[in-house]
Amino acid sequence: MVRTREQLLDEYLVASARIGDRKAFDLLARRWQGKLVAHAWRLTGDVDLAREAAQEGWIEIVRGVGRLRDERAFPAWAYQIVSRRCARRIGRLQHDRALAAAAAAEPGEAFAAPEERDAPAMARLRTAVAGLPPDQRAAIGLFYLEDMEIADVAIALNVPAGTVKTRLMHARRKLRAVLEGDA
Repeated sequence: MVRTREQLLDEYLVASARIGDRKAFDLLARRWQGKLVAHAWRLTGDVDLAREAAQEGWIEIVRGVGRLRDERAFPAWAYQIVSRRCARRIGRLQHDRALAAAAAAEPGEAFAAPEERDAPAMARLRTAVAGLPPDQRAAIGLFYLEDMEIADVAIALNVPAGTVKTRLMHARRKLRAVLEGDA
């Protein structure tokens, strides 16, 4: 697999942060804060809850980055930490909460492209994604929006790779039905 400049930069920043470079960690945090908050939002459906979970996740990341041995594992590791924080926060708030009902819509900036010309179609897609169950919404977000591989999504969500594939399959089927007008 060919790594992008962005991935190489992240790997360098993780390696530098691991040995105590504060500036490298600050830059890493600036680069990843939005992604982790967006992931937390996909899981919780609540912006404030997502920000709090991501902030708690950063505390754990700061404490654990020194033990991370493979810089390439940082994205999946960080998403996994935030996923666990979201689960804990949700559990504390309400054990029987239906997350799908709480999710209003996928944040527009996660899908927006600079040259976006088809705004109505994108709005339909955001609405369709928001209607997915949280586990499928998280898998779709990490796989398509964050461009993670199945194995990394599995680590981030703490489920087997087969479960990720199943969630993606069901999510694609539901999205296709909504977007083609069958649902």
